[in-house]
Amino acid sequence: MNPSTDLARALLDELVHQGVREVVLSPGSRCAPLAFAAARLAEAGRLRLHVRVDERSAGFLALGLAAVSGDPVAVMCTSGTALANLTPAVVEASYRAVPLVVVSADRPPEARGVGAPQTIDQVRFFGDMVRSFADVGAPRRADSGDPGGVARAARAAVGIAVCAAMGTSDIHAGPVHLNVAFRLPLVPQVDAADRGDADTDGRAIEVPRGHATPPRTRRPPLAGCDHHDLAEALGGLPERGVLLVGDLPSSALRGHQQWLATLAHECGWPIIVEPTANLHGAANALGHGVLVLGSEGFLSANRPELVVTAGLFGLSRPTMDLLRSADRHVAIELPGVGREVCDPLRSASTVLRGIPLSPAEGLAASVGSGGWLATWLTADAVAADVVTTHLAAHADRFTATAVARHLWTRLPDDALLLVAASWSVRQVEAVGGRRRGLTTVGNRGANGIDGLVSTAWGAALAHQQRGGGPAAALLGDLALLHDHNGLLAGPSESRPDLVLVVADNDGGGIFHQLEQGRPEHAQQFERLFGTPVSRDLVAVAQAAGVPAARVTSGSELAAALDDALARGGVRVVVADVPDRAGEARQLDELRALVDARLRARV
Repeated sequence: MNPSTDLARALLDELVHQGVREVVLSPGSRCAPLAFAAARLAEAGRLRLHVRVDERSAGFLALGLAAVSGDPVAVMCTSGTALANLTPAVVEASYRAVPLVVVSADRPPEARGVGAPQTIDQVRFFGDMVRSFADVGAPRRADSGDPGGVARAARAAVGIAVCAAMGTSDIHAGPVHLNVAFRLPLVPQVDAADRGDADTDGRAIEVPRGHATPPRTRRPPLAGCDHHDLAEALGGLPERGVLLVGDLPSSALRGHQQWLATLAHECGWPIIVEPTANLHGAANALGHGVLVLGSEGFLSANRPELVVTAGLFGLSRPTMDLLRSADRHVAIELPGVGREVCDPLRSASTVLRGIPLSPAEGLAASVGSGGWLATWLTADAVAADVVTTHLAAHADRFTATAVARHLWTRLPDDALLLVAASWSVRQVEAVGGRRRGLTTVGNRGANGIDGLVSTAWGAALAHQQRGGGPAAALLGDLALLHDHNGLLAGPSESRPDLVLVVADNDGGGIFHQLEQGRPEHAQQFERLFGTPVSRDLVAVAQAAGVPAARVTSGSELAAALDDALARGGVRVVVADVPDRAGEARQLDELRALVDARLRARV
């Protein structure tokens, strides 16, 4: 066996041994040893291999798989700028604490720094974005004195990397980078044992395991929970408290949502939930918290003494206003959430290392016995009534707001929904409402719109691998165009049941809600911020071989969504919602109506 093949097989075998079951590959010449080794293990049923022609899409596909499964996922690429195209996914994984294992092929040391083609400096390319880096390999013919030395070193590097990717009670999970140098020849010797699955006698061949290192310790499902109760940790328990929960992993921290829901229930506090908190069915959760917080009259009359935060929060400005209004802010740090403590206003007076236990029963009962929680839940019911009534009364206005509401309420309980950053997730936050069962994910680490098609594809595969139902994604037109290469998958690639619902308002709708959308900037707005590109998104999807349909009303959207869910596979539904300015006005109207109703009750 040539040294490159030997090294690649040792690396891939150890990745599987350490818990990697999904591998994403972007092909290239220098990564050929990795490609052949991964294909061999896939044929043996030890991993599932996904091949993508675009490295950026490959990175986000791996991100989606890892984010939903909670397991480490490897993405492999060739040398040169291929590695640079993985940067957006690595950044997202770093800030969202997703266990992504980047394996990049590289030239041997003698070919670096001398102008060799397709060669860049890949050593520590991602800097401190990764939790671990190792420069591995470039073996020559096996040393007769230690023929297994290179393979042992490679296995050790993989074990250390996967351990770092999964995180510990003290180190946040996140991406790692293995840079692997290969010398020629880059392809295995083709003999009976390497041609596939049988030897010369027709008997099945077992893939050799080699000398595997011990599996690294996995982070337990509830790592990050504290043995102290909340009153003990804070030195008291105020009645006027609020729990604010942002993005939490849907699987890697299975149970944290329940711990937080129980904590709020025992304390008698409302929960302000962002869409990807996956707490929208908790008894104390507000379905339209951002609309309630947007009422200055209500917030001034119900100023909290304490806001406890968990997860990656800060989606909307009213959320930040809640922190500014509170007497005290306490942050909960969780090892599997983000790369740092989420404290965007630097207002936390205390950081708790894990979710505290609920306070003693007697203390909790005395604190939660007043009308504080009831006041917030009543306000949320008012907001829910405003949203329902207003959208029903304006059913003829087919906007992205209506699309978000329809998708949120119509998907089955066992479904998964990826919500795009920027405008889509804010639409859901405002009008989605309470509901049970639906798993919601999004790239909330860096909040970018790149790679969302691929992230949704990977998330859907992982969700359905675990027995989940259909998956959907709510995207804007720019998000789809940014990653339309994510639709390019060969006929042998795994396809989930995934409906991509695209609110096509021909540009950047969110900017109409921001300062850039003010009348004084109207002359330059469309070119600088609206950025219409006027593409036929149905044709874009069909060009990639994906069935697509266009809808122009709520009833057409309902029919198209039902049809797509029934047919299965990957499909695109383009909702034609051209009135960007009208979307912004509709949300302004909802905020004003909620504020007026709540002010009347204060």
